[in-house]
Amino acid sequence: MSKFIVPENYVSYLGLYDTQAAISLIKRTYQETLADALHLKRVSAPLFVEADSGLNDDLNGFERAVGFDIPSAKKDGVVIHSLAKWKRMALHDYKFFVGNGLYTDMNAIRRDEDLDNLHSIYVDQWDWEKVISKEDRNLDYLFNQVSLIVKALVVTQGILNIKFPAVESHIREDVYFISSEDLLKRYPDLSAKEREKAICREYGTVFIYGIGDKLSNGQKHDGRAPDYDDWSLNGDLLVYYDVLDCAMELSSMGIRVDAKALDYQLKAAGADERRKFKYHQMILNDELPYTIGGGIGQSRLCMLLMKKAHIGEVHSSIWDEDTRNIARDNKIILL
Repeated sequence: MSKFIVPENYVSYLGLYDTQAAISLIKRTYQETLADALHLKRVSAPLFVEADSGLNDDLNGFERAVGFDIPSAKKDGVVIHSLAKWKRMALHDYKFFVGNGLYTDMNAIRRDEDLDNLHSIYVDQWDWEKVISKEDRNLDYLFNQVSLIVKALVVTQGILNIKFPAVESHIREDVYFISSEDLLKRYPDLSAKEREKAICREYGTVFIYGIGDKLSNGQKHDGRAPDYDDWSLNGDLLVYYDVLDCAMELSSMGIRVDAKALDYQLKAAGADERRKFKYHQMILNDELPYTIGGGIGQSRLCMLLMKKAHIGEVHSSIWDEDTRNIARDNKIILL
């Protein structure tokens, strides 16, 4: 069952036709602006990978991939959760050089997702990855790339507001950076999600870094797979979303593991069995390029800029009957 919050006196700023036009404008504008800012080339990417390839992202470790058999190939496939590992392999195979990278449309099915205003079993995001030098594996470089991502968002916002002035969204360009440990110390009596909301209400646009390892209270700020992000050099980009009075995560991203970080994180996660996979062996043997990358939610971005109350207003998915009834009773159109 979903958790559907209807904001008081909510009315969509855009009708169904203009909503579709705005979605198209946002997606075209943002991906072009982002590609320019980060020096990215568009590539084709898989919807699924071989089940035993080790390339699928296991997210928090409990989500079940959607699997199927391929009789003619005598193999099993799984729908991707994200392209975090595939992208790094692609940069190696396509021979991208330092300072340049790729982006692609990533579409996924996350069947174990809890349904609410921000979450659907259908996921659409821009997955991107860029080759960096060993010297770039530091927080200053990470923060610089985050700032470029936000600037592209603000440019897109400006163009949308000109075309559809009724919306008038306002996203802060200045990013407040804080570590997950310092965030815990600031709000020791709040849960991780409550801490995110509190800091976003105060600063508007926030990047929380250092996610995946245990904090001083013995808990993790949030789960992260051990084999793509370096837990000390990653983070989440969030904004305060006044429509729902919440922190909205727009992107999870980070500098990727090198051999040392992967070795430590596999042990910490109890995932040493993954060392047998080609991807992991190539990292441990220093055969893959150093990279930075992440995912940026397409529907989340559209929802944010158009001030929609529910993600179902900007993409089609499957919802429970309670969600559909609440939407209908409040004249909220789910696509």
